[in-house]
Amino acid sequence: MALHYRKTRSDDVGELFDVRSKTRENPISIDRLAQMGITHAAVAAGIESGDLHGWVCMSQKRIVGFCTGDITTGEVLVLAVLPDFEGQGVGKQLLGNVVGKLRRSGVNPVWLAADRNSAVRAHGFYRRLGWVPTGEVLENGDEILEWRLT
Repeated sequence: MALHYRKTRSDDVGELFDVRSKTRENPISIDRLAQMGITHAAVAAGIESGDLHGWVCMSQKRIVGFCTGDITTGEVLVLAVLPDFEGQGVGKQLLGNVVGKLRRSGVNPVWLAADRNSAVRAHGFYRRLGWVPTGEVLENGDEILEWRLT
């Protein structure tokens, strides 16, 4: 299947929430996202204002993965790929596109919060791409990683 990458648009938000709820290791439902303050309206407004920048991966006119970063903080907020599209370089491409935009925007550091459990796929994925733990751990147990040039 051919994959196509493009910038995220505010009219993608419904599909983004759907993909987020179907990831293999860390699915989050729309209701849980709302409890966290992540709503359709808030995400669409962030995209429209330019505070949030993201990329989607499309296959046959459907979003199969996405990544979003916050231009104001330098945080990579989410990287989500449907299980059927894992292992094809989708996550790496999406993350690279978002990190590139954050760096060009002048934010430093570029960072993200991730599960520190080495059995979780994301743990090794980020480290292979040059992400380094800062030693900071959030209340929920996630560790902060910063992107470093490799």
